[in-house]
Amino acid sequence: MTTELRRLRNYINGEFRDAADGRTIEVVNPATGEVYATSPLSGQADVDAAMEAAAAAFPAWRDSTPAERQKVLLKIADAFEERAEDLIAAEVENTGKPVALTASEEIPPMVDQIRFFAGAARMLEGRSAGEYMEGMTSIIRREPVGVCAQVAPWNYPMMMAVWKFAPALAAGNTVVLKPSDTTPASTVLMAEIIGQIVPKGVFNVVCGDRETGKAMVEHPTPAMASITGSVRAGMQVAESAAKDVKRVHLELGGKAPVVVFEDTDIDKAVEDISVAGFFNAGQDCTAATRVLVHESIHDEFVAALAKAAAETRTGQPDDEDVLYGPLNNANQLKQVTGFIDRLPAHAKVEAGGHRVGDKGYFYAPTVVSGLKQDDEIVQNEVFGPVITVQSFTDEAQALEFANGVEYALASSVWTKDHQRAMRMSKSLDFGCVWINTHIPLVAEMPHGGFKKSGYGKDLSAYGFEDYTRIKHVMTSLG
Repeated sequence: MTTELRRLRNYINGEFRDAADGRTIEVVNPATGEVYATSPLSGQADVDAAMEAAAAAFPAWRDSTPAERQKVLLKIADAFEERAEDLIAAEVENTGKPVALTASEEIPPMVDQIRFFAGAARMLEGRSAGEYMEGMTSIIRREPVGVCAQVAPWNYPMMMAVWKFAPALAAGNTVVLKPSDTTPASTVLMAEIIGQIVPKGVFNVVCGDRETGKAMVEHPTPAMASITGSVRAGMQVAESAAKDVKRVHLELGGKAPVVVFEDTDIDKAVEDISVAGFFNAGQDCTAATRVLVHESIHDEFVAALAKAAAETRTGQPDDEDVLYGPLNNANQLKQVTGFIDRLPAHAKVEAGGHRVGDKGYFYAPTVVSGLKQDDEIVQNEVFGPVITVQSFTDEAQALEFANGVEYALASSVWTKDHQRAMRMSKSLDFGCVWINTHIPLVAEMPHGGFKKSGYGKDLSAYGFEDYTRIKHVMTSLG
């Protein structure tokens, strides 16, 4: 008996559609390795249709009042709460994440973030009008940029979609959003929910692969392209967008240093760092993946971290005792396995280092010690449940190692010495520095990196302003 696959569809101009040429992609549940749905493999005709719809809807949405846009976003937040079980089910099929953690760690912050941007819609600020030249009054206007082409990743499909559409819609833009080809289900469901609230054409979803995203970025209609993804993908987007001088918002990879000094409470640090490193199978650009430990406590810390890893469980979504689910896809499992297979002789696998089971894409919580600064696994993003450990001698070397990578998204410092914490937070070249914690995010504070981790901010008023443009209006008083 053959089970009929679910059929996901694009959402364009207020209606669900197949790809114009009928092409599809198989969608795999990473917890089972089995195909459960098909989604459109959208081409140029589909992108054209979505951009046309977004462009047509833009003038009216742009001219709506902030209060009107706020009401719409608040309705979306309420609807997401009401449909939470459906969203969780779709996301779990997308990703294989634990059901309980998806319910507790994703739905509440998503709803809160939408409500934050609903409030931000009414709080756009600028310099006061004034006379900066005799007989002339100057006014600053903040305006939406226009149609936004947005590409979301597969590690947090729902939440990253929120980070994209919520500030864009709040500012008065219209959106064409593409989910990852491996995780379209929850985004298509979001379109069903949002489509009942916003005017047609304001929010559109186009499913597809890398070529679909490329067509969106290169399309002449969008004024802005926004992507959360790999450094390679971000560089390609920036290059494509440069051809017609589009604005670009990039949130790319990370290789977060976790600097642990000798005065740290080892048990507390290990508990928090292991969770921050293994949560979501380490598929988080801010994950606590690169631990730097003072030499005086190195061996004790490594032993404790290896024990924590051995006690951490991965497994099926309905198992309430697991911290994380599978890697997202077969290619990601291959990538993580490759990093471990290529470890240099001086490295030591303290825990894990192997696949779990033969069904789905599960990988054991892994700790690797004995590493050097120029090792591949130290320099490059693994994006899996792998924590590396290096030893440092003093504060200067800790900073040298921490800053000595091409990524600059997030970092943390663990010490009881306030002055040292302040010195480190000043000198760490990362968009976020946590002190005696790692990974908490709030809607009011910005998230975004430097160097090859990209530019632009998500969340906060800074993220909201990224979706606006500034206009100077000068009028003669004579």
